[in-house]
Amino acid sequence: MTRIAIVGASGYTGGELLRLLLEHPHVEIAQITSESFAGKFAYQVHPHLRGQTQLRFVGQDALEACDVLFLALPHGEAQGHIERYASLAGRMIDLSADFRLRDASIYQQYYGEAHRAPAWMNRFVYGLPEINRAALTGADYASGVGCNATAVTLAVWALVRAGILNADQPLTADLKVGSSEAGRSPTESSHHPARAGVVRPFQMTGHRHEAEVRQSLSARGNFDARIAVTSVEIVRGVAAAVYVTLPGVQEKDIWAAYRTAWNESPFVRIVHEKAGIHRHPEPRLLAGTNYADVGWEYDPVTGRAALLCAIDNLGKGAAGSAVQCMNLMCGFEETTALRFGGFYP
Repeated sequence: MTRIAIVGASGYTGGELLRLLLEHPHVEIAQITSESFAGKFAYQVHPHLRGQTQLRFVGQDALEACDVLFLALPHGEAQGHIERYASLAGRMIDLSADFRLRDASIYQQYYGEAHRAPAWMNRFVYGLPEINRAALTGADYASGVGCNATAVTLAVWALVRAGILNADQPLTADLKVGSSEAGRSPTESSHHPARAGVVRPFQMTGHRHEAEVRQSLSARGNFDARIAVTSVEIVRGVAAAVYVTLPGVQEKDIWAAYRTAWNESPFVRIVHEKAGIHRHPEPRLLAGTNYADVGWEYDPVTGRAALLCAIDNLGKGAAGSAVQCMNLMCGFEETTALRFGGFYP
């Protein structure tokens, strides 16, 4: 059994990690940490886990060596203690934004402060398996993914990969998100609006996740991605619509690009129906899952298109992708502990 520890397990993403890993047949959760809830049972903070585990939170000073260490800490904290964390485990997955970007100057531009461990930035593989599967296989360190960046990247990836969508035009992304993006203690930060109807509009400085999208697409061109976020009346979920123009493209070209891009990805499903009430991706159908549903709406007369993606921000946008990364890093079947398909109705 692979020994696991989760640092910062009392937050929403930490709780989602715990829920997923409790069902993983190849791991043993050795420790979970929380400075605020040390000594309490996990189910006292995550009540849906009552009867599932008797684990108690410990403080970080009691953290012991393990095989895989998950860091589910607030942004900025992992980089300050990265040497200690690396000394405790041969493999590490950091769910925060600390090691998602490779360029320290871009990190400072978007996060407003200098990175405290720039030498470590290139040691982490960006943890979106759908575009980095080969690099993640057998890797020692993986970063988390931004939920909004995940939705935008997966929305456009098939057409970028096929060369149908290029960097000549900006990617204008409109995202509707659930309140859980704001975390267990909601704040109306500029990047994760907490209340329904609150809009985080386009600004010159940009949404932080724009940098991730640009980095992910950089091998295909210097894309200009712009993200606006509105919180809506759901708890979990991200629905992304990326507006582009595709002159001269036929519907069959789009279908071919999507099928080619996603044929080997077990967690990406093409949702593009001509009739019915579920014609396009819907985040409410993905709650608790690691799936990403992608689709599009296209007007061949004008060439205008909306490229669509829906995910659960705590699943595919955070903990689900992290467990998927661990599976690839450790040589487990990629879908292990991640096959839950959601609820309907």
